[in-house]
Amino acid sequence: MLSIRGVRNLARSGRALRSISTSTARSSDALFVHRDTEYNNSSIPFKFNSQNEPITKEILSRYPPQYKKGAIMPLLDLAQRQNQGWTSISCMNEVAKIVEVPPMRVYEVATFYTMYNREPVGDHLVQVCTTTPCMLNGAYDIMHAIEKDLHVKPGHTTNDKKFTLLEVECLGACSNAPMMQINDHYYEDLNNKSTLDIINQLKNGKQPHIGPQSTRHTCENSSGLTNLTEKPYGPGEHCQPEFQ
Repeated sequence: MLSIRGVRNLARSGRALRSISTSTARSSDALFVHRDTEYNNSSIPFKFNSQNEPITKEILSRYPPQYKKGAIMPLLDLAQRQNQGWTSISCMNEVAKIVEVPPMRVYEVATFYTMYNREPVGDHLVQVCTTTPCMLNGAYDIMHAIEKDLHVKPGHTTNDKKFTLLEVECLGACSNAPMMQINDHYYEDLNNKSTLDIINQLKNGKQPHIGPQSTRHTCENSSGLTNLTEKPYGPGEHCQPEFQ
């Protein structure tokens, strides 16, 4: 570390001093350290039910006995689905017991991957993507429209426990931007009107059309097909006779 005399000598010599820059820290709505609550503590029992217990055995059968820990992620997902959409400390402890690892190994996974919800969520988990392609196509307008309609901010749940709103990173449907995921379904090619129509249908207990909310099929070019316009040839069609 330079002394005051050293700084003065550098200044006299004409050498520029490098300034120190900092960036603002962005807070997260997720808590990565467990805090016992009345609804989330290790004294609340969790066991896989009779419907999911055979599934746990099938998942474990995919891995050699010495690599049971490879099943942590699918077992956590199964536990979360049974536990009304979120992963409690008891869910994690049960998974750790099944795969025979210290509980910390499971905690590390559950706090790293955003697919595991550490707090209770509503019946409809609305995840709006705001990464670059979606952002450039109006993702924040869609987010604000949902906020206004549901009267919640990202990271919060409506009073009736029906909807939880989250802002998330890329969900992998960039060609269909903007898009959002609600529970296990993707809704793409959104605008404010189509987004609010989806939300209203869910409010009324209906299942909205899944996928693009435009006229296109899946992720084909929005202006129509520009390639693969002819039927592809079949296997071996242009091979020499001995290879057909």
